[in-house]
Amino acid sequence: MSALPDRDRSGQARVDEPALVARALAGDRAALGMLVEAYAGSVRRITRAILGNVDDAEDAAQDGVLTALVKLDRYDPARPFGPWLLRIAANAAIDRRRRRSVRETRVLGDDLAAGGPLPDAETERLALGDRLRAALDELPEHYRVAVVLFDVEGYSHAEIAEILGVASGTVRSAVFHARRKLRALLDDLKEDR
Repeated sequence: MSALPDRDRSGQARVDEPALVARALAGDRAALGMLVEAYAGSVRRITRAILGNVDDAEDAAQDGVLTALVKLDRYDPARPFGPWLLRIAANAAIDRRRRRSVRETRVLGDDLAAGGPLPDAETERLALGDRLRAALDELPEHYRVAVVLFDVEGYSHAEIAEILGVASGTVRSAVFHARRKLRALLDDLKEDR
């Protein structure tokens, strides 16, 4: 099945997901690949928001996608595929977090970090990304997940409520408080610019 001419939130061509699911259930590997590829980035971002650790997030993303593929026959074609898949991936990440053993880590001291100006724009961009990830990591999990789904993935409050299994008002509140906390954590960046 070819992509339809309209576009989704990210600007990518929208596909007929129920038709792809039907083809995947019939054994069409290309259709299955299209479904997985369309949401791979979103799945990774949501698992990273829950787990904080890239390696654990990758494992949880794979677990979530595999679980979704096993349960593909339970997908309701009358509903959007993305929130269904992200709900399964979020649950896989939550399960992994519950199972994983606590790992001891420590932050490098200021005396070990290199000083001086950043050599180029790419390094500055990477440093900014690290700061944002560190700030996100300081948020409570429900704030972090809500703000990533809303501001990064572009889902509506109602869609996020469906993904997380909470009320839409709870999502609105979580996004509001997450943004406020992030502004406070990153306030010094305004002064640097």
